[in-house]
Amino acid sequence: MLINKNKMDIPTMLDKSKLSPVKNNTIKHTPAGNFSPAEIAKFNKFAESWWDPNGQYKTALEFNRVRVAYFIAEICAFYGRDPNHIAPLQGLKILDVGCGAGLVCEPLAKAGATVVGIDVSEISIEVAKRHAVKSQLDIEYRHEHAQHTSISDRNRYDVVINAEVIEHVPNQKDLVKQCSQLCKVGGCVVMATLNRTIKSYLVGILGAEYIMRYLPIGTHSWRAFVTPLELNTMATLAHMHLVTEIGMSYSLLTKTWRTTSSLEVNYVQLYKRLTAS
Repeated sequence: MLINKNKMDIPTMLDKSKLSPVKNNTIKHTPAGNFSPAEIAKFNKFAESWWDPNGQYKTALEFNRVRVAYFIAEICAFYGRDPNHIAPLQGLKILDVGCGAGLVCEPLAKAGATVVGIDVSEISIEVAKRHAVKSQLDIEYRHEHAQHTSISDRNRYDVVINAEVIEHVPNQKDLVKQCSQLCKVGGCVVMATLNRTIKSYLVGILGAEYIMRYLPIGTHSWRAFVTPLELNTMATLAHMHLVTEIGMSYSLLTKTWRTTSSLEVNYVQLYKRLTAS
């Protein structure tokens, strides 16, 4: 959602000394909650780099642009809306679980949605807040767990998005369940992750992290990748039904991303929330 106000002065570097860790006592699942401190620390290191269009991770920005365009098109198809409308998501409440620096949240807000982004990395949340001010976008960012949000905001959202998060949490089944609980009955949940295949190791880890370097080394663990069947099984147990799915492919020749029918590496699945769980 766009806002009209004078652009605020934003410090170029985040003062990390003023940040505090996420409160573990808001979580009941395990003493540490459904997140990995090592994963949080890893993403904290490069949280401020994601938005640089000329930086090391500019290929990831292009990947995000193509992927979010697909998100918006499929959300419009799900709700019977015209994707070419100036604000096709107007009136929809969307939650981005594991929003990071806000790369998914901002295009959704520009498309007219009321957007909330949550993340366990407070550094990422502060970066997202600063960039939203620069972009003059009204987005609500919260430093909290999906488990806490699923209690306070149950059945609240028309759309819940979980993009490239499930492969970074210790209990994947619980995360899928929480995303379902946050969505209204009849709403849609968008899950995006990486398949666990030989090709995904070659492309998603060796290629992306060690050769192309468009992701930081150590971003992913291949063993934590989720097959489409595994994700579909978890979603079914969480009272969701698969509506559509698509893959993402990168061309070394044109240096561009596109959608593809192959789910061998990156893929997206869109689900409908069926009943209250």
